[in-house]
Amino acid sequence: MLLIAILMLAAPVQAQDLRYSIIATADCLTNAGSVLNVRRACVGASANRCMGATPDGSTTYGMGACLDQELQFWDARLNSTYKVIRNKTRARDAGKLTQEPSTEPALRAAQRAWVTWRDATCDFERSQWGGGTGGGPATLACHLRLTGEQALYLEQAWIGD
Repeated sequence: MLLIAILMLAAPVQAQDLRYSIIATADCLTNAGSVLNVRRACVGASANRCMGATPDGSTTYGMGACLDQELQFWDARLNSTYKVIRNKTRARDAGKLTQEPSTEPALRAAQRAWVTWRDATCDFERSQWGGGTGGGPATLACHLRLTGEQALYLEQAWIGD
């Protein structure tokens, strides 16, 4: 009986136990206004709230589940923003004179370089855990932070309107 109780305590967070909502991040962004550095502080707000509200949210599995949920939000937001800006740059480039620099290839190159930099940065953060279980949440936290920051940057970067 004691062994069963110990195993139950060690069980990972179940999907139905995960207490995640994007509300903390959305509220933070609403209250942050348009200042980029203030908005950056909102990245991770919902994941942090989830870790505190979820039973076993402080375990590596619980942290990973909460971080992954918010990462999905920011990744979708980044991809959506990139697509909108890419379409705007293509339209803008179509109307340019030939001697003017093209915007769409520069955007594409910048985003590809950013992905490489993000992955290398997060690999470095993971490496500091020496193969331990904390490496998973550390990697997710890194991807969350950098993806959220890039999404916010791109949302404010377009000056072509």
